[in-house]
Amino acid sequence: MAQIRRESLAEQAAGLLLGRIRSEEWVLGAKLPGETTLALQLGVGRSTVREAIRDLAGRGVLQSRQGSGVFVTALDVADDWDLVLRRADINAVIEARCAIEGEGAALAAERRTPTEIRAMRRALKSRDEHRSGLEAHVDADMVFHRCIVEASHNEILLGLFDEFVPRLRAAMIDMLRIRGEFGSDADQDVHADVLDAIVRRDGEAAQALSRAHLQSMRDAL
Repeated sequence: MAQIRRESLAEQAAGLLLGRIRSEEWVLGAKLPGETTLALQLGVGRSTVREAIRDLAGRGVLQSRQGSGVFVTALDVADDWDLVLRRADINAVIEARCAIEGEGAALAAERRTPTEIRAMRRALKSRDEHRSGLEAHVDADMVFHRCIVEASHNEILLGLFDEFVPRLRAAMIDMLRIRGEFGSDADQDVHADVLDAIVRRDGEAAQALSRAHLQSMRDAL
């Protein structure tokens, strides 16, 4: 039989501290009172306070600085990616892809290596070979775009792509299903044009083509 989960004292203490931070009792960058003071205020032991602080530090709200104390680094707990993406509408999704992939294409044109060009060409060929099945086509498309972002040599952009785009696989499949078409010659040609711009080191064209492709998808929806 399932049981109702009771919060531990540390979880309750973390919730009380978070409530005080949300109410701006402590502003961003403020130093919290010492453990002894907080323990008295919350009616718990110092070990419970330490555990509560560790919990909020792990969630990005607090930061412990050796020899200095505990400081407020955020005024609330950030939503996790999955929750953010579930809330996002199609326009927001495409805008985010424009930002990541557009800039990735521009940087790839400046920084790509011969090995990365070969990888992009293989991915483009695979994308061409997977035009008949919607899910396989989306997967091949993601591989192609990831090759481009990887060639940007920007670890943050690649990290955003790896964190963001694979989680949107189902949403992208739904988008194309709503659109009613995928894998056309014109669509494949646009991707080939992006690669051509990267090969000839035309970052401006690579970025513009990448963004225009995604924006046309949004407009069609």
